[in-house]
Amino acid sequence: MERLSRLYEQTEQIVTIDKDSAPRLMFSGEDLLLEDLPVGTRVIYPNPPIEGLPNVKAAIRWAINHPEGCDPLHALLRPGMKVTIALDDISLPLPPMRTPDVRQQVLEVVLELLADSGVDDVHLVIAIALHRRMTEEEMKRMVGKKIFDAYYPDRYYNHDAEDPDGLVSLGTTRHGEKVVVNRRAAESDLLVYVNLNLVPMDGGHKSVGTGLTNYAGVKAHHDPETIRLSDSYMDPERSELHRRVDRVGKMIDQHLDVFHIETTINNRMFDGPLSFLMKKEDHFTETDRLAVAAMRAGLQKLPRSAKRKIFQAVPAAYDVIAVHAGRTEPTHARILEASWRQYAVDVDFQADIGVMGIPFVSPYSVNSILNPLLVQVMACGYFFNFYRGRPLVKKGGTLILTHPCSDEFDPDFHPSYIEFFHRLLPETRDPFVLQEKYEKEFAENPAYVHMYRTGHAYHGSHPFFMWYWGENGRQHLGRIIAVGADNEHVPRMLGWESAETLADAIDMARSTQGRGAEIAMLHHPPIVMTQNRG
Repeated sequence: MERLSRLYEQTEQIVTIDKDSAPRLMFSGEDLLLEDLPVGTRVIYPNPPIEGLPNVKAAIRWAINHPEGCDPLHALLRPGMKVTIALDDISLPLPPMRTPDVRQQVLEVVLELLADSGVDDVHLVIAIALHRRMTEEEMKRMVGKKIFDAYYPDRYYNHDAEDPDGLVSLGTTRHGEKVVVNRRAAESDLLVYVNLNLVPMDGGHKSVGTGLTNYAGVKAHHDPETIRLSDSYMDPERSELHRRVDRVGKMIDQHLDVFHIETTINNRMFDGPLSFLMKKEDHFTETDRLAVAAMRAGLQKLPRSAKRKIFQAVPAAYDVIAVHAGRTEPTHARILEASWRQYAVDVDFQADIGVMGIPFVSPYSVNSILNPLLVQVMACGYFFNFYRGRPLVKKGGTLILTHPCSDEFDPDFHPSYIEFFHRLLPETRDPFVLQEKYEKEFAENPAYVHMYRTGHAYHGSHPFFMWYWGENGRQHLGRIIAVGADNEHVPRMLGWESAETLADAIDMARSTQGRGAEIAMLHHPPIVMTQNRG
């Protein structure tokens, strides 16, 4: 077969491996692997980064002056009114973007407008829901020193999902979902929500309804039944999660005056010395190959914690590609268009075997550890759901992932995860049993509530939602095989099999899928999603 590198242009994103193809680069936690894939494997690469907006501040001003479905922001303001600005938390984007963060840029425009309009009763609330409280340093980095110094701590703070005086109930939807929101936001004359839409799952009604609620509000749509009924979280029209969130959000919009400012970014995750991670291997220069070899050799000599710090210390070179503002649904629709333009790669097939490298970070491990439950979330929750239309892997197919699956947890950020993994999973992996027997116990555990409110721990219920999050992937896939695990018990606890090498895993998968099984690799980084309308 003629070398395929001669037959496709840089912009073509699906490459079929031929006998002469170079090994493919993939993440395995904090390590980089170079793996040979079988002849015929289809490798799906990310789209090239969309060009960023030439002037982000100008785009923000245009958006708030030409909003979707309502008057311009300045027309909604009056002297003496109470305004709350809610912000997405540190879970987005991944890795954190270079400063100034787009949330800082939005605030600089909006806060100036509020001051010019005589509005001085302004609070900035980080919409963490059941996520961990951001640290002072993280809060300062997100909004910049000037805003931090002016508002922290009395007027710039983390939402508290366990503060009984800080929450208000708006009732229930006609389907019984409880609608609970931050009291300051509910009692404001105007709520401005500043969103950073990393993937199509984010934003829209999910912003307020999930970010500014409590345990009861989250469990209304993050339960096992909802997850099983969701056909890709990244395709809101086919997601039961989003249908329920939308019902909650519509009720919020009936009670609150909400003005959304949504932004989205391209996929320029790496540049400079790490720019080779953005390239197809067939396009590596000699300099790129040397950089790969040097990084792999260097990483092999370092302890895991040091490797983690190196990757987490490198901010991403994202560019803002779209800013829209106004009412919830029309604003979000515009942002989704831009998000799918960046991520969607059209495919016309489903594979029997999917191969994915699991990287060092997730939305729930920023400045922390990708523990076993979070590896599971990335594999069965996020990467499996990186599709629109039909999944990349057929029903009953095999998912092969690469990760060391170390039995390692952050006791400050993820204390309830430790108990969930070591006490509950040995008993059962059934999400309905876990929900019925243990979820409330963890949610109301006084120690976990205290660590959430006063420290930087995820809510006691959070590991349950992380386990549920992988449920539709587990139900769809026939086998999951972890390559390169440094122990046997973690994959076994998760219900997975283990293989020492990728070649071994493919042989195992072919034993059930057949020798002629079609193999596809979703090539990360950066983010890539398949779009299969067949």
